[in-house]
Amino acid sequence: MLRFATAFIMGFVLIVVEAMIVMYIKGYSEIYLENIQLLVGVWAMNFFLVFTILTDIKRRIEEREDSETQMS
Repeated sequence: MLRFATAFIMGFVLIVVEAMIVMYIKGYSEIYLENIQLLVGVWAMNFFLVFTILTDIKRRIEEREDSETQMS
């Protein structure tokens, strides 16, 4: 549940970061997102990216704990 909530929020944060990068590179002063479907699509890609990264981190931590437990 924590991974889901974190990915949900970080999906929006990544949209802002990506927009800032595009604004800096292109020299824009603002970005107008008129199509909500494109915004939702970008958010969904960011959500799944963050969710998979957090899942990988969780699995690595669990594997490390299991290997430490087996060595004891």
